[in-house]
Amino acid sequence: MTVTATPRPTGHPGYSETLPREPESAAVARKLVSTALAAWGLEDLIDDATLVITELVSNAADHSRLDSIRVIISRPTENRIRLGVVDRSRVIPLMRTDSNGDQIRGRGLVIVNSVTDRWGTDLYRWGKQVWGELRSGKAS
Repeated sequence: MTVTATPRPTGHPGYSETLPREPESAAVARKLVSTALAAWGLEDLIDDATLVITELVSNAADHSRLDSIRVIISRPTENRIRLGVVDRSRVIPLMRTDSNGDQIRGRGLVIVNSVTDRWGTDLYRWGKQVWGELRSGKAS
């Protein structure tokens, strides 16, 4: 799949794509995030941003109801980006506070919380968007 997008200095959304609700969509989402950040000159955020979008897509793949999700990357300010995943479930994700034993899965929002400046969930009549924001140390 080829990811194409039109760069915008700021705006809502800057980049977005509807993807299948499956774990493999995280790879396409990472490419979309990398493309957006490179176009905006915010390469310093790529590692953290691709980690965050991977966790958000993984959560949506596990917990959403319909066959697709929407990945959104926006740039509300010159040095801040917002990564979001929209799905058709109204169930609000909860960050696990237990150790979850030896299980590898179930710690995605703990990672999102530790990497982002802030994160949250916007509820809609038909679903939700889970998002995280990152701030660059440089202005472009």
